[in-house]
Amino acid sequence: MDTSFGNCTHPFLDADGDKLREECGVFGAINAADAAAATALGLHALQHRGQEAAGIIAWDGAEFRARRGLGHVAENFSSQEAIAELPGHMAAGHVRYSTTGGAGLRNVQPLYADLASGGFAVAHNGNISNAGKLRAELVGRGAIFQSTSDTEVIIHLVATSRYPTIVDRLIDALRLLEGAYALIVMTPEGMIACRDPLGIRPLVMGRIGDATLFASESVAFDVVGAEMVREVEPGELIRVDFNGNVDSLHPFGTHKPRPCIFEHVYFSRPDSFFAGRSVYEARKAIGAELAKESLVEADLVVPVPDSGVPAAIGYAQEAGIPFELGIIRSHYVGRTFIQPSDGARHAGVKRKHNANRSLVAGKRIVLIDDSIVRGTTSLQIVEMMRDAGAKEVHFRVASPPTAHSCFYGVDTPERSKLLAARMDLEPMREFIKADSLAFVSIDGLYRAVGEKPRVKSCPQFCDACFTGDYPTSLTDLAAREEKQRQLALPVDQVA
Repeated sequence: MDTSFGNCTHPFLDADGDKLREECGVFGAINAADAAAATALGLHALQHRGQEAAGIIAWDGAEFRARRGLGHVAENFSSQEAIAELPGHMAAGHVRYSTTGGAGLRNVQPLYADLASGGFAVAHNGNISNAGKLRAELVGRGAIFQSTSDTEVIIHLVATSRYPTIVDRLIDALRLLEGAYALIVMTPEGMIACRDPLGIRPLVMGRIGDATLFASESVAFDVVGAEMVREVEPGELIRVDFNGNVDSLHPFGTHKPRPCIFEHVYFSRPDSFFAGRSVYEARKAIGAELAKESLVEADLVVPVPDSGVPAAIGYAQEAGIPFELGIIRSHYVGRTFIQPSDGARHAGVKRKHNANRSLVAGKRIVLIDDSIVRGTTSLQIVEMMRDAGAKEVHFRVASPPTAHSCFYGVDTPERSKLLAARMDLEPMREFIKADSLAFVSIDGLYRAVGEKPRVKSCPQFCDACFTGDYPTSLTDLAAREEKQRQLALPVDQVA
């Protein structure tokens, strides 16, 4: 059995192994004249959420048709021939990062199964943190799994539910889950979209003409010319039929929402809206908070492109220090450069980033990045600035220290590999060789995204990667840690 969490089952972070990645993006359209084409466009706008594989399933009124492939959306769905294979007025799609040791088409979503009630297709963003336990129980009862994805657990739970309708069977299945999920489900009766009770993973609803759309981010609607209607509420299940009827259900009671705050920091595209706020404006505000909390005398504010740009603009405006592109990024470093060796990773940084030498030479630089994960990339960028002649290099981070792993749909290294889990601030500064290092505070981050300071007893966001305060149980993790503890006991222990 796969030993990692998530429907994307532990993909690599990036070419340098040093950047957090949201693992998946979903898009769905019903009552659309060319649903598959709209879905392909929507997935293209969500490409940043998963760049290793893409899939679309469409319903033509008689049968479900699927097309899946490794690589980018454009590599699989840019031709008329590809879209022609997916006729119909309803379609759902998914982008993902591939597995390590398990890459292949069997895990590419949406997943599909023929149930007693008819066809059932599901696209899932998130992680089911008790999927291992549920999977073992299902296998014990005779279930046969075709993938290593935790999404398939949902299909088996729906298939074995005793409730009469497909909606009730889905609700019955979801009640058994812990963790995070944003789902788009297709059946011969229509489309169902739902979000976990805490709203950890994002999902929004839009319209264009008679079509109803769902997506991980609002920017996907911009690309297809649709209007965003609203967010799917935490714990809400929305059902849309082929007559255009839209029903909203709240079968899981009322819970205090805990959406992932890292969507504001990094995951979402800057031109999206999340939790009612422009992502771009939130990132600028985070940079301004950084300047208020950790101002330093400098000549230039330089972003680590591209994710550090909005925060760097906010920092520069608040601090009154010129913003400059002191690092130029190449946008033509493809997946073919991804290699596992340390030498290849180090070379990858130089392939992606190059110092604007004439600008930074002799200057005191404030570098702004969205996060520090392992710290290796930060070290290399600081060294690159010094090699280019920078007089001082001050590193500022637009998030609190990432000291804990995520189990809700984000690719995070083991905690032992997170720099902030191993070191305090000063050792971290020494590790990346900066003249100074500072992170935005957790309360500063909350202020920047339009909230009051963090309420410790009931936080407004899921911020577990910073605080270790996980909003749900982590059954599979607890079982794994207990097994490791038992294996570590001395075998010759005498009672």
